[in-house]
Amino acid sequence: MAEGTKDSGNGSRDKSPDEAALSARLGSLDHRLSAIRDGRKIGTDPSGNEQDAAQAKASAMAVGLRLSSELVAGVLVGAALGWGFDRLLSTSPWGLIVFLLLGFVAGVINVMRAAGVMAKQSERL
Repeated sequence: MAEGTKDSGNGSRDKSPDEAALSARLGSLDHRLSAIRDGRKIGTDPSGNEQDAAQAKASAMAVGLRLSSELVAGVLVGAALGWGFDRLLSTSPWGLIVFLLLGFVAGVINVMRAAGVMAKQSERL
């Protein structure tokens, strides 16, 4: 029994430097992992400049969609009116041609008007 007790005493002395080394390695690993997590958190969180750029891009896309819809709506309304007048007055292609061109002109004017208003708003900012 004395030998068993003596071995366990020596064993605990042998484990204590190993445990200290293990604790040091675990502490080092924890420190490195926390540094990596912080780096990922900073990398994924957009800063103020990146958020502003994303908002500007989304705003520009919204403006482009609005301007294109203004033009398409003008052309479609002109075509519909021309087709309607052709049906009522039996002037087969002429009403469609004339009102299609008028719709295109109206669409371009609406786009220029909307772009001019938006340019004035951006100057105020």
